[in-house]
Amino acid sequence: MTPDQTWDEECDVLVAGSGGGALTGAYTAAREGLSVIVVEATDRFGGTTAYSGGGLWFPCNAALRRAGDTDTLEDARTYYRAVVGDRTPRDLQDAFIDNGAPLVDYLESDADFAFMVYPWPDYFGSAPKASATGRHIMPMPLKPEQLGSLRDLVRPPLGTDRAGRPLPDLVHGGQALIGRFLMALSKRESVELRTETACDGLIREGDTVVGAVVAGHGRRYRIRTRRGVLVASGGFERNAEMRARYGVPGEVKDAMGPAGNLGRAIQAGIDAGASTDLMSEAWWSPGITHPDGRSTFSLWFTGGIFVDDQGERFVNESWAYDRIGRVVIERMDEGRVTLPFWMVYDDREGVRPPVRSTSVPLGETRDYEDAGLWVSAGTLGELADRIGVPAGRLSATVARFNAFAETGTDEDFHRGEEPYDRSFSDGSPLVPIERGPFHAVAFGLSDLGTKGGLRTDAAARVLDTSGQVIKGLYAAGNSMAAVSGTAYPGGGNPIGSCMVFGHLAALDMAAGR
Repeated sequence: MTPDQTWDEECDVLVAGSGGGALTGAYTAAREGLSVIVVEATDRFGGTTAYSGGGLWFPCNAALRRAGDTDTLEDARTYYRAVVGDRTPRDLQDAFIDNGAPLVDYLESDADFAFMVYPWPDYFGSAPKASATGRHIMPMPLKPEQLGSLRDLVRPPLGTDRAGRPLPDLVHGGQALIGRFLMALSKRESVELRTETACDGLIREGDTVVGAVVAGHGRRYRIRTRRGVLVASGGFERNAEMRARYGVPGEVKDAMGPAGNLGRAIQAGIDAGASTDLMSEAWWSPGITHPDGRSTFSLWFTGGIFVDDQGERFVNESWAYDRIGRVVIERMDEGRVTLPFWMVYDDREGVRPPVRSTSVPLGETRDYEDAGLWVSAGTLGELADRIGVPAGRLSATVARFNAFAETGTDEDFHRGEEPYDRSFSDGSPLVPIERGPFHAVAFGLSDLGTKGGLRTDAAARVLDTSGQVIKGLYAAGNSMAAVSGTAYPGGGNPIGSCMVFGHLAALDMAAGR
């Protein structure tokens, strides 16, 4: 886009998106005295954050300290470095690690924000300085009456949005985080929030982005920005063409992001000369498959084993979801796993799978059985035939796993040896498979969103293909190339990092640099 036309509107800061990173940026910019326009492509605010548990990985923050936490930033940095390695610049990693706790202080100085500890072990429990209780907090829940009419503006949770369930009695998790931001922003006259308005073009003059083109409510118009544009509109997981272009495994139907996550603002950044990184990456998860054909982010397994096309185990089933998802992709590339793959379990809890969190609530058992997604048989051999794996190998796999369950040691995949492995089980996660009838449930590859995007420096300023700053252009969240690289260090890392870089972007704009 070129600046040689008249402007339709003007503001200090334009924010594209309305998830945790976008609203942190909008709030910070407004609090620092800037005028802000937020444009959200869909009809509700919150993005993927609104679907989430709202966890934040912020070492040494005030909420943790109030609970007696004695962690140090250097221990957290040691852990993070060990997991992420050199895949992303160290100053970028430091910006995340060092600014989480100050951001909590910044927010909690406003009565609209309050956080609580939610123990959640780090995802790589064997890495140096991993925390068995985690560095994880969540927003305090809200009563619906505290939000009032603002609740209608928040994207509903997945159970409501996709499955039609009633709204929960409490506003919690990501809903509470977005709700608290809307409460705070609604009190600031310098902020305008717009739904059904997408940013799909940037206007650059020389080395500076000076505005954006947005489209909504039947018109396209140009907004001039005096301080900058923050691109924080999520990833491109719902865009099949972009997924194919960048080689992102999986399918649009199995992505957990809202339908508006099409990567339009990311593409606008690319068109404006931005460099990108990690474009084939996402936040992965095994996903239980539903009768509508979609596989949804799943965790909290209280039993069962995953088997490949040969009926053999191939992963620690109690690992964090992204670690499992990455192994699934590796085995798919090797030709050892085709979708769906299967979780095998026994009848100790009946036919319904030992999966306690499926993002979208499970429906009626008969619907899954009729779709061939939940399979039962009197013997392991019969079950193997029904799911298309060699009967002898499946029987041998189960016998070997049962022996591990008896000794309490998984010699193949070390299940139960890290704190996260044990966080969803009463005792050992090694639950034998011995009580017939035997069952299998189909799984696909799900994701929480793509994590590749515009490459930034430690102040969230977008870089061009030669590594130079594009003035006036910032990125955060899944629109920014993830600070954690190809890893997922702990629960709350995605939302925590998007909030930190949204905050840093706004501070940089407020400073006029």
